[in-house]
Amino acid sequence: MKFDKWPGLLALAVGVCIAADARAEGQVIERSETYAITGTSGAELYASIGENGPLVGEGVRTIAHTNFRLTWSRNYKPTGSVCTLVSARPKLVITYTLPRPAQKLPAALQKRWDVFIDGLQRHEKVHGDHIKEMVRRIEQTTIGVSVENDPNCRKIREEIKKPLSEASLAQRQKSRDFDRVEMREGGNIRRLVLDLVNGR
Repeated sequence: MKFDKWPGLLALAVGVCIAADARAEGQVIERSETYAITGTSGAELYASIGENGPLVGEGVRTIAHTNFRLTWSRNYKPTGSVCTLVSARPKLVITYTLPRPAQKLPAALQKRWDVFIDGLQRHEKVHGDHIKEMVRRIEQTTIGVSVENDPNCRKIREEIKKPLSEASLAQRQKSRDFDRVEMREGGNIRRLVLDLVNGR
């Protein structure tokens, strides 16, 4: 997630494993990383986010960010001249990066911060769900695919590139659409920031 003119979100720092779902067909690991910010008011915290949030692209900082690493263990089975992808086990690592105050906050500010960070986490979790949906779509559209005249299982690797690309593009578009709604005027993220900064 990133803002157009607002300081943004990505991050690096402390990594903490927060969930792991080991399945027969693969593995999904979700973890959290944070970057340090400082301030004793909502405005100061938000300014620190703008100064310390990791860069995404040239000169663009983010408030929070969801990234992933996806690898596959695929089993191609040749039968005569036909090659079939009989199984594909994904290993998906999703990393949520969020800001974290470096010092104890005043009680009233801590309450506002808790609301703010909870909202950000919920937002990023939706991006995580989009990534998981992409993996399921890849499984549905590639496992069982067969290619004729491919006894060495080479052509099939090219054949599955199209559904892989389509799933990836769909995930990116869904995430962009979600961010557009969340960050528009009156959107959830904008409200969270305003409530933090204005002390509501």
